[in-house]
Amino acid sequence: MQYSADIQKLKHSFLPEHFSLTDWATLEPYFIQLQNREINSSEDLEQWLKDMSEMEAFISEDACWRQVRMTCDTENKTLEEAFNFFFMEIQPKIQPYADILNKKLVECPFTKGLDQEKYFTYLRSVRKSIDLFREANIPLQAESAVLQQQYGTIAGKMMIEQDGQEYTLQQAGKFLESEDRNIRETVYKKIAERRLVDKEPLNELFSKLIALRHQVALNAGFSNYRDYKFAEMGRFDYTPASCFQFHEAVKKEVVPLVNQIYQEQQQRLGLDTMHPWDTEAEPAGIEPLRPFTDGRDLLDKSIKCLDALNPFFGDCLRKMDALNHLDLDSRKGKAPGGYNMPLAESGAPFIFMNAASQMSDLTTMVHEGGHAIHSFLAHGLELTGFKEYPTEMAEVASMAMELFTMDHWDVFFDNEEEMKRAKRHQLERVITIFPWIATIDKFQHWVYENPSHTIEERKENWLRILNEFATSAIDYSGLEAFRSYNWQRQLHLFEVPFYYIEYGIAQLGAIGMWKQYRDNPEKALENYMKGLSLGGTKTLPELYAAAGIDFDFSPEKISELMIFVKNELEKL
Repeated sequence: MQYSADIQKLKHSFLPEHFSLTDWATLEPYFIQLQNREINSSEDLEQWLKDMSEMEAFISEDACWRQVRMTCDTENKTLEEAFNFFFMEIQPKIQPYADILNKKLVECPFTKGLDQEKYFTYLRSVRKSIDLFREANIPLQAESAVLQQQYGTIAGKMMIEQDGQEYTLQQAGKFLESEDRNIRETVYKKIAERRLVDKEPLNELFSKLIALRHQVALNAGFSNYRDYKFAEMGRFDYTPASCFQFHEAVKKEVVPLVNQIYQEQQQRLGLDTMHPWDTEAEPAGIEPLRPFTDGRDLLDKSIKCLDALNPFFGDCLRKMDALNHLDLDSRKGKAPGGYNMPLAESGAPFIFMNAASQMSDLTTMVHEGGHAIHSFLAHGLELTGFKEYPTEMAEVASMAMELFTMDHWDVFFDNEEEMKRAKRHQLERVITIFPWIATIDKFQHWVYENPSHTIEERKENWLRILNEFATSAIDYSGLEAFRSYNWQRQLHLFEVPFYYIEYGIAQLGAIGMWKQYRDNPEKALENYMKGLSLGGTKTLPELYAAAGIDFDFSPEKISELMIFVKNELEKL
């Protein structure tokens, strides 16, 4: 099948073509129109669904742009106010109407006549929304949406000084690759100390969010927010018990491999003891990998890299570049992290990241590029709801792209030796990320199962869980104060609660895709695009099957895939 990145922004037929969301009074009439419209046939129902989908796409994109603009410049109060206005004044008024329209759909006699295979996951999601909706939760969810964005504002101001110059914490990360161990230690501690400056505001923010989220769960009839969130996220295909099994499997199957990776790093560096500031370093005389100079160079090289894999992939980034849907360089006042923001009307999403000329930035770029390709492939689906794919599949799109592109990283590196080092860095990271995923996920389970915990109990239990998955190859002595608040660097805890186990599940899926690619590149890429183009129209196991992989994160599967990655590492 031929895919094209030349997608067009969806045209309006229900809303005015150049509609602008300035206040609730301009939007409400369209909800009322949908609420009151008579549906007398299957054709009427399908047109009603298309009109509702058009409005959902418009509202979603409007909200997304408000978030994009605010995260690109956290110091601009006007942008922050525009974001807050949507989530305090618009979104709360939408929710009751959304519930009314959901009920109108499921109660409509013609709904039974819809193609049940085509609409199964969509209707399942609608019924879930009806089950979870509570009027009392509207102001709590609005307050949470605004509060959680404070994390980016606080973190965006974090800077350190080194050699007379100011750096964002992302930019400062390059010093951790220095061959000078004293510089590495100095900068590591400066970053950690800078984080500690804001430990109390971040603790306070997290406590407020926990209280709000717990009340939302109680209002919806759940005993804790974890169980509510599993339902809200549509985790139909696994349970908290599955997550606990994953945690134990990581301890048993992955942590020993992580120990081995860091022991080998210790030998390469010729150290008696490994410290956390040594994990990214190269031996004396070997320059750190610098795959690009700035965001423009990163983008140009990424396009060439993706072209070599499949020209359609490169075209996706070209289209985004033409639309100015990229903000790649790290700078003061910009929120931390990286994301691909789907834009339901435009189709071409927005990539946001904090590049600082490091190897990890190359990985981030192709990762977010995989997400972007997913957005392009799903854009042609008929309804906005069809494009809302499970996060566990979304992360397969991004993580598989990290692995697929490796053989084409020659555009970033001048020689074979640098390519080998880059691939080794990537494959080691594929393994070493698992304990952190398990740590963050297990911590979230504890936090929301014990919502009335004290700050001291939070610290104690964070350290307990952190130490469960910690490698024995790294000496953390003397760093207890830093480690006690290390969870605060994970923005997901603040902004997207319970979104983290997906990275582990999807990493296994991505390794499975790469294993497939090793055997038959053409077939693997065909399966990849086929799976992603289904959006959210199939169940999670069906989406994995369409991509030619198993939805399986059992200990046996984890062991099998870890052995495969280890063998690939040994070939380098």
